[in-house]
Order: sequence, then C-alpha cells, then structure tokens
Amino acid sequence: MNWEVAGSFRCQLGEGPVWDVASQSILWVDITAGNIHQFCPDTGAHSSYFTGQQTGSIVLERSGQLVAALQNGFFRINLRDKTQVPIADPERHLPGNRFNDGKCDPAGRFWAGTMSVRDEPGAGKLYCLHRDLTVSVKIRGLGCSNGLAWSPDQQTFYFIDSLARNVVAYDYDVATGTICNSRTILEIPPQNGIPDGMTVDTEGMLWVALWGGGKVIRINPATGIILHEIGLPVSLVTSCTFGGKDLRDLYITSASIGLTGHEMQQQPLAGSLFICRNTSFQGYAPHLFVG
Repeated sequence: MNWEVAGSFRCQLGEGPVWDVASQSILWVDITAGNIHQFCPDTGAHSSYFTGQQTGSIVLERSGQLVAALQNGFFRINLRDKTQVPIADPERHLPGNRFNDGKCDPAGRFWAGTMSVRDEPGAGKLYCLHRDLTVSVKIRGLGCSNGLAWSPDQQTFYFIDSLARNVVAYDYDVATGTICNSRTILEIPPQNGIPDGMTVDTEGMLWVALWGGGKVIRINPATGIILHEIGLPVSLVTSCTFGGKDLRDLYITSASIGLTGHEMQQQPLAGSLFICRNTSFQGYAPHLFVG
C-alpha cells in the first residue's frame, strides 16, 4: 500500500488522529508539545492550537467544539475562539500521570486512559467521561493505556495496554457502557514493536500501529491472524484512522521523540502525518461526544 506525507510539519509525539466529517479535515495531537493540529487534505491548509499542557487525545462534539484529555484532566476546547474550559480532573492527586489515548464510544461517552510519565507499571487507569460530565473508572492497574476501538455491531470493546504488549477484547453494553469478560486476542512479540493506537474498519478488522515496529498491521480479532501490513519509513508509528470523503484514506501518525541524531538522519520523516489514499478498505466516521 502506497503512502504519502501530509505537509512539512513534524511532531515530537504525534497521536490520536480524528477525521472531522464536517470540515473534511484531519485533527491530531502532539502530546508532549501540547499542540492540536488540523490539516485539510483538499487545500493543504494547516493550523495548530497550543493547549499549554501535555495533550493526550481529542474527540469531536456535535457543536464542532472539541473535548480533550489533557495533562490536567478533561477540557472543552473551541478552536475558533481559542478558548478551553475545564470539565473534570480525576487525577489531580497524581501529578506523575498524564492522559494518553482516548475515543468516544457509540453512545457518545469519552473514554480516555492515563499512564505514568515515568512508565511505572500499574499506575494508569481507563476513565469514562459520561454524557452528564461525571467520570468513572473502567479499568485499573494499567501500564500505558492506549488504543481503543469498538466492533461494528457494538458488542465488543477492544483495548491496548502498551506495556502489556497485547490487544484485549471485552464484552460491551452500549446502553450502560459496561465492559466484562476480558480475553487477549493478540500478543505482539518484543521484536515486532509495541502496540499503540488502533482503529476498526467496516469489516470489523482492527488496524494497530506498532511503536518501534515501523508499521501498521490489520488483524482479524476473531483469530488473531495478521491480514495486512503497511510499512513506513519511520520506526515510531503511533496511531491511525480512516478519513476522506468516502472514509477510504488511512491517516497514520508518528513520533520523533527519543530518537538519536543518527536515527533522525536515517528517519527524516519521523513525526510526520502519513496518508494512504484510496485504500480498498473503509472505516467509520468517529463517534461524537454527547454531553
């Protein structure tokens, strides 16, 4: 599958791509730089917004505003007037943690997880920001809460704890947001990288970015079999999502953080946003936050 680079910008830790159907643009975050990026593939227009703190993930609201999981909790962000309003900070007492990946579930709840900035095992949790703006804990004792996805039939929740190097499936109740009956569906050997962000396509297959593996893999969650691979010219591949007018373009984020000078010479595109256009696969528009 062919790829191209979107623009000349480079991120320290590009993550969490979200396709905005209304503006036909892709949004993503640079976690450690505290930036939210927006790029329109039709015009090449690019803009960024500085949040003032580490920025784990973003989701879209019906109003066009964003809800973000930042270093200091959940915020509403308006990119038009450059304002951000705090909602809740469930880890105010844990300054050594930060939010990481997050997404909305089919019912419009915002799920986002935390991790220790010092990679302390078991320090992270997966939280859910409900539609009434209350927050609950979904999973405890995580190393690095990361990729999330829901099956097309809304019966299964998929989750990645990067330090555990696996993809786990849960039974999921869309009405209540309850998850149960966890089982591992894929384990990634150390030599293949670390599972990071992911998305799902209309066939119910998962697309998983491999940090340190330089690729995105497509897997069958029922069998754990790898069906497809997309190799990239960078080692730190972080996440992916489908976008474009018919949701057949695959957008892939990457990072440059921690690379040595020699590695940067070998990987000059590290931190880029990549696009695989007109794939033979199709994704879904992102679920919007309802709150």
